[in-house]
Amino acid sequence: MNDWPEAWSDENRGNRYGRGSASAQPEGARAMRQVRRPASGGYGGGPGQSAPPHAGGVPQQPAYGGGGYGDATAADGYDSGYNTGQVYGGGGPGGPGGGTHEPRPAPNWRRRIKWTAITVVTVLVVTTIGTYFWADSKLNREVDLSKVIDRPDGGEGTNYLIVGSDSRAGMSAEEKKKLHTGSAEGKRTDSMMILHTGSNGDTLVSLPRDSDVEIPSFVGSESGKTYKGTGRHTKLNAAYAEDGPELLVRTVEFNTGLRIDHYVEIGFAGFANIVDAVGGVEITIPKGGMKDTKSGADFEAGKQTLNGEQSLAFVRTRYALKASDLDRTKNQQKFLAALANQVATPGTVLNPFKLYPTMGAGLDSLIVDKDMGLFDLADMFWAMKSVNSGDGKSMNMPISGSSNGNLVWDTAKVKTLVEQLKNDETVTVSGN
Repeated sequence: MNDWPEAWSDENRGNRYGRGSASAQPEGARAMRQVRRPASGGYGGGPGQSAPPHAGGVPQQPAYGGGGYGDATAADGYDSGYNTGQVYGGGGPGGPGGGTHEPRPAPNWRRRIKWTAITVVTVLVVTTIGTYFWADSKLNREVDLSKVIDRPDGGEGTNYLIVGSDSRAGMSAEEKKKLHTGSAEGKRTDSMMILHTGSNGDTLVSLPRDSDVEIPSFVGSESGKTYKGTGRHTKLNAAYAEDGPELLVRTVEFNTGLRIDHYVEIGFAGFANIVDAVGGVEITIPKGGMKDTKSGADFEAGKQTLNGEQSLAFVRTRYALKASDLDRTKNQQKFLAALANQVATPGTVLNPFKLYPTMGAGLDSLIVDKDMGLFDLADMFWAMKSVNSGDGKSMNMPISGSSNGNLVWDTAKVKTLVEQLKNDETVTVSGN
């Protein structure tokens, strides 16, 4: 038996929590903060019901905040967060680690635009500089104009001597057959033009390869030996065959009195490759069409786009033309101007998939003088474009007759033409 009155055991004294009760009645509800009670303060029954009588003499526990346990916010300063559905560290309003979130700052568009612009400009500058040095390194600067002696004084503007040679260097037997070039050794000038660029319009003057000229005194480009002039007359293209570009420049300057500032040469294969790189060149074939078995030309009349092989046949054709060499130089002028116009279009310049192949094909096959730069080359192409668009003038060297099969220049007209080019004046002289 137990000595405690009213059947209480010693475990019923002191700290009773968690130990149970010896009473026949169930123990009263304990205060447990984690248990949420209805906001009405009821025990858990329906609306308006109150808690049952206290059993076993256990006093009713006080209600926190006058409502349910989760509502103790103002009375005792305690808020478990359960009333709002929040738990510790949940980040809700007023909860640890949470609270009211600061609004995300609006994007600084001005700064973003600034850095985007800086990045774009940097990429463009680096790409441009890289392209410049890549292209500059590909120029074949083989012609030394310092070897040319007794040169005339320079004038206003810039004069380019543009030469198309029949060089077959690097071509396979199959390519020679395909392009109808034959297999002749060495190289000769197939076409020669003077392009003058200035402030009063650009002028393109063709020099027929059959032009009658005097070979002057010159210094051999390889031997360094001086060869005295004897008054010997020959076709203009013989000067190139005899001692290359330097003697050709010397001969043109001696017979015209016009100083040549830059020299540009392209061979058969390079010419065809450039045309293919730009996707062909549109040309209008005159009435009656054009057929030449030696050059491979076989064209119907009308507007059409020529590929590299067809273009080479077009500019080399002479036997299908009435005036032979003179008509051929006109076709060459028309085609080269159209090619320059095609290269200088936005569709080529702004498209890297066209620009780089075109530049690669052109730069690999061009031979220029040692002082020629990329800006000089660009100036030449833009001048050719202006001639094609009608802002400039194209003509043949004025001819007065022939001698022993050679075309004789009209001395008076040539003198006027040269003076106008030297002074960068609008050219009024007409050619053949």
